[in-house]
Amino acid sequence: MSETHASGLTHFDTKGDAHMVDVSEKAVTSRVATAEGWIKMAPATFDIINEGRAKKGDVLGVARLAGIMGAKKCADLIPLCHPLPITKVTVELTPDATLPGVRVEATVKTTGQTGVEMEALTAVNVAALTVYDMSKAVDKAMEIGGIRVILKDGGKSGRYEAK
Repeated sequence: MSETHASGLTHFDTKGDAHMVDVSEKAVTSRVATAEGWIKMAPATFDIINEGRAKKGDVLGVARLAGIMGAKKCADLIPLCHPLPITKVTVELTPDATLPGVRVEATVKTTGQTGVEMEALTAVNVAALTVYDMSKAVDKAMEIGGIRVILKDGGKSGRYEAK
C-alpha cells in the first residue's frame, strides 16, 4: 500500500510529493458512485431547451452523450485518477422550471480496486458544460453549480450517502 502524507491525503507521499495511489493490495469489489449538479439559466433559455428549439439541436441528448464520454475519459483529464474498466454510466438531465435550468445526475459502476466518484463527478461537469456550450449563443450568464457526490458504495470505506 502507498504511504500517506502527514496531512492524511493519500495522493501525497511522506515527502509531500504528489503520486498515484497504489491500489494493488485493495480487494476487487463492485463499486458505484452517483453525482449531481445543475445549470441555471434565463427562463427564455430554459424554454428553448425544454421545447427542443435550440439551433444546435437536441441539447439534452447531446449533453447526455457528452457526460457518458466524460466519465470514460476521466483518467485522461484528472492526473492521478486510475484508468478503470467502467461497466455502466447513466446520465440523466431533468429540466427544472424552478431553477430555471437543468438538473444533472450521473451514476457510474465498475468492479475494481478503486471507486468511481471522480468519473461520476466528471460526467456531471461535462454534461453541464455541454448544455452551456450548446446554449451560450442565447445566454452567456448561465451558472453551473451544486456539483457533489451523493452516493458512493463499495470498497473498504463502505457506503456514503449525502444528506
